[in-house]
Amino acid sequence: MIRPLHAAILLALALPSLPTASASAATADLATVSEQSGFVRTGRYEEVIALCDRFAKAYPKAVRCIEFGTTPEGRPMKALVASTRGAFTPDQARRQNLPVVLIQGGIHAGEIDGKDAGFLALREVLEGKAAAGSLDKLVWVFVPVFNVDGHERFGAWNRPNQRGPVEMGWRVTAQNYNLNRDYVKADAPEMQAMLRLVQQWDPLAYVDLHATDGAQFEHDISVQVEPVHAGDEGLRVAGRALRDGVLADLAKQGSLPLPYYPSFVVGDDPSSGFEDSVAPPRFSHGYFLLRNRIGVLVETHSWKEYPVRVKITRNTIVATLDQIAAHGADWLKAAQQADAAAAKLAGQPVPLEWAASKQSHTVEFRGYEYTRTPSDVSGALMTRYDETRPQIWKVPMRDDLHPSLSIPAPGAGYLVPAAYAGWVGEKLKQHGIEFRRVPALAKENVEAFRATRTRFGAQPVETHQRLTVEGAWAPEARDVPAGSLFVPIAQPKSRLLMALLEPQGPDSLAAWGEFNSAFERKEYMEDYVAEDVARKMLQDPAVKAAFEQKLKDDPEFARNPGARLEFFYRRHPAWDERFNLYPIYRTSRVP
Repeated sequence: MIRPLHAAILLALALPSLPTASASAATADLATVSEQSGFVRTGRYEEVIALCDRFAKAYPKAVRCIEFGTTPEGRPMKALVASTRGAFTPDQARRQNLPVVLIQGGIHAGEIDGKDAGFLALREVLEGKAAAGSLDKLVWVFVPVFNVDGHERFGAWNRPNQRGPVEMGWRVTAQNYNLNRDYVKADAPEMQAMLRLVQQWDPLAYVDLHATDGAQFEHDISVQVEPVHAGDEGLRVAGRALRDGVLADLAKQGSLPLPYYPSFVVGDDPSSGFEDSVAPPRFSHGYFLLRNRIGVLVETHSWKEYPVRVKITRNTIVATLDQIAAHGADWLKAAQQADAAAAKLAGQPVPLEWAASKQSHTVEFRGYEYTRTPSDVSGALMTRYDETRPQIWKVPMRDDLHPSLSIPAPGAGYLVPAAYAGWVGEKLKQHGIEFRRVPALAKENVEAFRATRTRFGAQPVETHQRLTVEGAWAPEARDVPAGSLFVPIAQPKSRLLMALLEPQGPDSLAAWGEFNSAFERKEYMEDYVAEDVARKMLQDPAVKAAFEQKLKDDPEFARNPGARLEFFYRRHPAWDERFNLYPIYRTSRVP
């Protein structure tokens, strides 16, 4: 809830003035419900549809309104394309070698700062009041609301940990998908539409606008960018420059920006400090680094009042446009060089997961005085902040990041057997990954992954039962049926390809449970049959010696009748040799 006096002061000091009677009719017509209310309210989605058309009509030489998808509840997904170079299609942008910036609001539709800030920034840019001349050097694709159906699940208490607006949308879609967990698995129709838009426009930078959850403190925004810690080395230079430039611009305007997400290592205990990370590709900024593009995650602090958050988000958008207008031509070259380098990763170790080391250093963080006392309600320690008493917290920061999982890229690529080619091929198409079908390959020398241990998730995650596998790739000769897919590693999206198909990757198709049936036993040997089989097999001295050694070395095995019988079943021709065989192969030969 907004404190009236505080909000009034902020409105007077921080926000652009509202249109007056002398303002142009066009400006008034392009003001949002939010702006007209003093940034206390936000409009419904019908306003997005209307403003999309109004901007295009008011600025016919600079704006186009496009529709790039339809939601499960039948609503149009709208975007505005802004350019003063006439680059209103992806082909026109490519022909002019213009960097494209895709900025989206409302992926979590309760965190709706980006929609209202984006429309405000767009109008000011078109009027020449902000980021002057930027639209002559880049193309801005603006998606005001990504999670459209969630936006229309409107209510006053949809964000209990956030100050304003008065009412807002809901975090997830009408199908209960969290879109910012869906980039790589792409289950939701909305995400599939977004990936088509991304594939068409190929943005140099993808800016994802949010508001945080979490503690109370003075810092008002965090801006995380990748590649910075991970991804192509050359593109990291561009990512770091963009991040640092935006943070500097925000600091000049009075913000207290952070380059990391301010979430405590331990629950709600500020003394535990912070840990930086490289997001896995279920998240937007973790996904785009694998495409050799720049992902930007913007998080305004949810406990700042809505007028303040909208202003800061508007400043971030303008700063991003300014930075890319100034440096985007060079950064686009770096992205193109990253594409070329990624097509040559065959045989090289590729990080799939990152972690912070235990090494830490102390940071000074702008917090508030707080207490941690037992609660008579929950029975747990509860943190309570005093926002009238700012305090510098000296807390540990762990930001020494290293790959925690690296896998050598295959020599030539992957083979997807025909039984899985249909749906895997569709998934690869969604991400713009190249592949082709191959004729039958008999006794093809491949690498196969056999799991030595599997752990199925106990609870569903985004409708999936997740799977963790242990094991290794090893040479085998396998028959590959006609109609199977060959997916070459020699392509620009090789890192994304590995993230999808390496079974131990944190957001691989295997990790999301898409191949769980390959790790489920489907055939059995009755105990009384196994007993007879075992007695016959024990006549082999080698089998007998191995069994007796196992009994001696493994007390748990010795106590488990089922495990003892399975010892023999696994050595019998009746055993299913495909059990725990990951049904995708690696190859060092281009078929």
